[in-house]
Amino acid sequence: MTTARIGITGIAHVGIRVHDLERSMRFYELLGFVKTHGPMGPEPVAILEHPAGIELNLVLNAPSADAKNVLMDVPDKHPGITHVALYCPDLGAAKEALEGAGFPLSGGPMRLGERAEAIFVRDPDRNVIELHRRV
Repeated sequence: MTTARIGITGIAHVGIRVHDLERSMRFYELLGFVKTHGPMGPEPVAILEHPAGIELNLVLNAPSADAKNVLMDVPDKHPGITHVALYCPDLGAAKEALEGAGFPLSGGPMRLGERAEAIFVRDPDRNVIELHRRV
């Protein structure tokens, strides 16, 4: 039996669950994202776009402002997407800007093999964002 493959040409967007749009925008604007639509829909979604062609959908239905990230902050390891990695050419400048805005790194800087390095930061809802640089 031959299985046909589904043609994929890229990622359309990444959905990230958050509690408060204004609080989240303070973080994502620092990364260069701009809100272009929303909130809209029954599970309100705000669409953010980046000049690099990346789209994020902030899903505004997290019930608590200080809830743990069940994929990263509890001992049991549940299946799911643990983080989003974004290319960033200057990790030093990114670290300085993030920390200056009150968003301390949650990991790194670290080497990832011989070809990359990264830093990690949490958004206000504890979602993990990796800033990644190829070397």
